Amino acid sequence: MAAERKREARQKFLLGSIVVKAGLSKADRAFLLGGLLELARIVPGSSEHQRLRDIGKEAFKASSLDAVQEKAEWH
Repeated sequence: MAAERKREARQKFLLGSIVVKAGLSKADRAFLLGGLLELARIVPGSSEHQRLRDIGKEAFKASSLDAVQEKAEWH
């Protein structure tokens, strides 16, 4: 039971760090959930899924979100 709670806590921490990296730590919770529900509708493997995944990969590599946003604006 303790191992499961530890795993869940780590998962929540990692997901929270993604929200922070995206610059959304102060965003309204309903807004965030709405956005995530929209993302859940995207078919895995679709061109939109791949496009968003590529943006995410670049964000993880980048030292700042500004660099990722600038690159995304070029597309």
